[in-house]
Amino acid sequence: MESQEPKITSSPLMPLMYSSRVMLKTILEGSDSEMGLIGKTMVIGGWVKSSKEVKKEPVASPPAAADAFPAAPGPKDVSCVEIIQSRIPFFRTIIRVLGGSASSPAVREKLQSLIPKPPPSSILFLQINDGSCVSSLQVVIDSAIVPVSAGQILPTGTCILAQGVLEKPSAQGKHKIELKVEKILHVGTVEQDKYPLSRKRLPLDSLRDYSHIRPRTTTVASVTRIRSALNFATQTFFQNHGFLNVQVPIITTTDSEGFSEKFQVTTLLEKTSKKEEPVRAEDVSLETVKAAIKDKTSIVEQLKRSDSNREALFSALQDLRKTNELAQQLEAREKSKPVIAVKPDVVNFNEDFFGRQSYLTVSGHLHLESYACALGHVYSFGPRFRADKTVSPKHVAEMCTVEVEMAFSHLEDAMKCAEDYFKFLCRWTLDNCSEDMKFVTKRIDKNVTHRLEYMISSSYEKISYREAVEILRKVTDKAFETQLQWGVPLTAEHLSYLADDHFRKPLIIYDYPKAVKPFYVRLNDDGKTVAAFEMVVPKIGTVITGSQNEERFDMLNTRIKEFDLSRDQYEWYVDLRRHGTVKHSGFSLGFDQMVLLTTGLTDVRDAIPFPKSHGKANN
Repeated sequence: MESQEPKITSSPLMPLMYSSRVMLKTILEGSDSEMGLIGKTMVIGGWVKSSKEVKKEPVASPPAAADAFPAAPGPKDVSCVEIIQSRIPFFRTIIRVLGGSASSPAVREKLQSLIPKPPPSSILFLQINDGSCVSSLQVVIDSAIVPVSAGQILPTGTCILAQGVLEKPSAQGKHKIELKVEKILHVGTVEQDKYPLSRKRLPLDSLRDYSHIRPRTTTVASVTRIRSALNFATQTFFQNHGFLNVQVPIITTTDSEGFSEKFQVTTLLEKTSKKEEPVRAEDVSLETVKAAIKDKTSIVEQLKRSDSNREALFSALQDLRKTNELAQQLEAREKSKPVIAVKPDVVNFNEDFFGRQSYLTVSGHLHLESYACALGHVYSFGPRFRADKTVSPKHVAEMCTVEVEMAFSHLEDAMKCAEDYFKFLCRWTLDNCSEDMKFVTKRIDKNVTHRLEYMISSSYEKISYREAVEILRKVTDKAFETQLQWGVPLTAEHLSYLADDHFRKPLIIYDYPKAVKPFYVRLNDDGKTVAAFEMVVPKIGTVITGSQNEERFDMLNTRIKEFDLSRDQYEWYVDLRRHGTVKHSGFSLGFDQMVLLTTGLTDVRDAIPFPKSHGKANN
């Protein structure tokens, strides 16, 4: 099983193909020895993670030779000062006051002390990171060689592009190599008092308010690189196994599950917002009142300067006060205007953009089925949306999902494919993200690497829903919040007990009651259960759900009626059973939950670049 990322084709000493800089990963984590790069000139760029300034000690001038060994008298050059002294008596008086002739060392020292001296030079040490790896490169700037403002370049978050030579560190420390700067090509300064990352190690929940800045932290950068590797691993696994990638729609007119909370897509709000109440003649706009306030304020200022008519000034002030009160009333009225809601039962959706109700997709599963029934094995990878107001560390409104559909396959085939894919992701992460895994193991969860290794090596327990219920009913040392009986959905608490406490390894639960699974899942011969499964792993819970889907025309119609769903909405889906129906199965993986598993994080809001949840759009 291959799990190696393609190597960077450019030499570590060559700049990136689409940039003039060398990626720091090729210097700090390259296959070549860092010592082999000593003496190489290159351009690097990145952001300051930390810095310090070391002032240089001023070098004292050596004493003049004449002071130590007086020279024999002889002819000497006449200085300019001596010429002026001989020609201008007043200047001669100043020299005497200073205490000697202009040519004497004492006078020269006093005159030189009046000349302003340049500030002492310093050495700037910057830890630069460009996001390509965990480690930072030490960059050394000698202000005597490269003029630069320390106040601009030292603050955390400053962006720098510099050219220099790689050298051995001047002092012993954790760095094996450093860049001695010869030229500064770019400096992007930071407003230090407003930069949110000026403080070190902000809690992850605090960083959620700065989604646009938090990728610069080492933790979020590592999580992002691991997330990228999982994405690449997904494409690699399915492409290597003959699957075709299909882009399913984000906007759909079909409720993929039949009972989910959906985001409605509409342009009717724009139309209703334009239907404002007619303005009566006595009404005055807020803009007009604000303009009047400006004019009245000007009149008051003129009357104050003239100080000629106190009664006129008092009257103008009263008028201005009343106008301000009117403006406040109008502003309050604007804010209190009710929000116009579009109610499906009273709105004519024929006038909407698509001519009917449409939603952000909850799942691309149904659309993917249509391609599986033509192309065989297909998969899709993208955002899915649920308008669920429940606050949960495992779910937000927009999440990434990998969905898979396979023609001519049964439930067992889907379970086997899901297990192989899951193990592939775990192995890929360990093989290709070693430095990031070391970091998250140290900073986030010390057991995360061991957990992934266990996921790969262990055998997965397979039990039916009925067996799971029997195990949970026998538990005496724990009281579950939800009373358990056959036909009740297994809660996160139930699943956690099975995976973390009872089996202590991943397990697959299959054959669920038909009432707790979507209408499209194939009904088993017992008439009570359906061919569905869930893969549950310790610490995370459910990461994969799957099923064999109903290929029988009559049975699918019956299931749609049982769920009281609109036949018109699913007519195209039922049509697949009329023309060349085939047994097929598939599954979906919660990609964001997979990121939690591989990083040790506990909240998806820290694993998703721009998380969106109820009441929090977040950019």
